[in-house]
Amino acid sequence: MVGAIAEAAADKKAAGIVILNMKDVVSYTDYFLICSGRSERQTRAIADGIRSKLKEQGIPALRIEGEARGDWVLLDYLSVVVHIFTPESRDFYRLEVLWKEAPRVEAGVT
Repeated sequence: MVGAIAEAAADKKAAGIVILNMKDVVSYTDYFLICSGRSERQTRAIADGIRSKLKEQGIPALRIEGEARGDWVLLDYLSVVVHIFTPESRDFYRLEVLWKEAPRVEAGVT
């Protein structure tokens, strides 16, 4: 599923797509997918693209947060939590640094 999410994000021109394997780090998810849009409008478009692609596969998001503001949109698919940031928010929250112990994963490997 994380590969399909990465593909949907890339289709909407998401930048800096990073997948972190969280299986041995947290108990609530297997992967984080982190990416950026150039603006709040683009982050919402990336989120819409991901939701549409997974909905076609019968997989609804369990929780969606931050869509109204758009600077950090979170999509929770249980086994994958998607974080879509504007560049400023990504620099501020620095999830890749916060979770640096989590191994990075290539999209096609999972």
